[in-house]
Amino acid sequence: MKKSEEGIAAKKNEDFSEWYTQIIQKAELADLRYNIKGFLVFQPWSVLSMEKMYDYMEKRLRQKGHKPYWFPAVIPESNFKKESSHVKGFTPEVFWVTHGGTKKLEEPLALRPTSETAFYQMFNLWIRSYKDLPFKTYQRANVFRHETKATRPFLRSREFHWIETHCVHATEDDAMKQVKEDMQTTKEVLHDIYGLPFIFFERPSWDKFAGAYKTFAADVLNPDGKVIQQPSTHIIAPSFAKAFGITYKDKDGKEKPVYTTCYGPAISRIFASIIIVHGDDKGLKFPWEIAPVNVMIVPIQEDKKIKEKAEALKKEIEKFADVEIDYSERRPGEKFNHWEMKGIPVRIDLGLKDLENKKVTLFRRDLDKKEIINEKEVVKRVKEISEEFTKNLIKKADKIFQDRIKDAKNVKEIKEVIKNGGIARVEFCSVDKAGEKCAEIVEKEIGAEVRGTKLDETQKPKGKCAVCGGKANHIVYIARAY
Repeated sequence: MKKSEEGIAAKKNEDFSEWYTQIIQKAELADLRYNIKGFLVFQPWSVLSMEKMYDYMEKRLRQKGHKPYWFPAVIPESNFKKESSHVKGFTPEVFWVTHGGTKKLEEPLALRPTSETAFYQMFNLWIRSYKDLPFKTYQRANVFRHETKATRPFLRSREFHWIETHCVHATEDDAMKQVKEDMQTTKEVLHDIYGLPFIFFERPSWDKFAGAYKTFAADVLNPDGKVIQQPSTHIIAPSFAKAFGITYKDKDGKEKPVYTTCYGPAISRIFASIIIVHGDDKGLKFPWEIAPVNVMIVPIQEDKKIKEKAEALKKEIEKFADVEIDYSERRPGEKFNHWEMKGIPVRIDLGLKDLENKKVTLFRRDLDKKEIINEKEVVKRVKEISEEFTKNLIKKADKIFQDRIKDAKNVKEIKEVIKNGGIARVEFCSVDKAGEKCAEIVEKEIGAEVRGTKLDETQKPKGKCAVCGGKANHIVYIARAY
């Protein structure tokens, strides 16, 4: 087998697009040959990881009071038409079901692009009193959007796998508390478990979710300087709940309007960031908690003693980690390269010479280092590495943000920051309709986007808008995005 066939031939920093394509194919994450454009077959190596990703996110949501639901994948067209901005925003992306067999349906059904109009239909039936609030739900689901831009596996597809929460609150303050809780959940899972650095922005008015009053989103910064939008959370416009007749009676028996929020961690899209942020020229690197397999035992020779040792180690390690033994007919070097490419956190190499000396060789993918240790210390050492592994990946990933955010005072300086793979922090005229023209200039002349404002921004605007020269009312962040 040639080196170009067994490993990643492209360099991540030289040809990112080809590197990303090769890693998906060669690590067997997805098969792109399904015969509908924009849809892919998720293979075991990605599914095993994403199942673990789902587990961590769902567990955290349930700890915070969200209850799981399973809703139908189809939504009546009439539900969409109840809220004008939502139907306007999503209709171009909807897949419509128009027939049942050969019979035309009385009403077209949408394959859900998102589920507000499904959940709200039922909230109208379920919510009656202040005692019902807050009403916190979530569902794990796949959603469908007729994406017309170029698709890319995991990053931009016509079907993606996510979790969506939908919550109902008594007041706008309660809704804002939910948004902040969603942000904290993102930190606890996206950063502390998946190992992804991000900044949460409030999006400008022209970049809000269809039907939202306010939109907040986490942007993950890639090593190449581009950002990817990951979990977003929204306070939905009051007109949305009103359109579905969702109200509650307060303690005095008075009918009151509700405030709703939604939060959407797209697991398959987050998986793309894990590939991009942690991967290198050898292949994948998985945080320990979400690796498809934590430990791979590699017998170097076919020998009864080696097999017995491999099985004994597997029995001990599988008490706290996912472990497999590679009994394939590949040569040892091919096995080593294969599992490094697949991102196995720890590899245990077993050879006769080492066993005679009562030694074992460990290879750890976080540091790309080998360790030769006493065979009695193997299980203990693997446990120690399991506690260090993700922390090491996080430490390395967090460095991506170091010195990447630069102040810029005009279009020329913004261009320079973006060209060098950074995020520009600028004084800006407005994040409402009045600033949209400046945002269009940023997009056309610089090839970047106004990502929004930070809730915890410490700076205050003092001068002029970096684009139009008018009075600055906000500090915004500008970056290139996928």
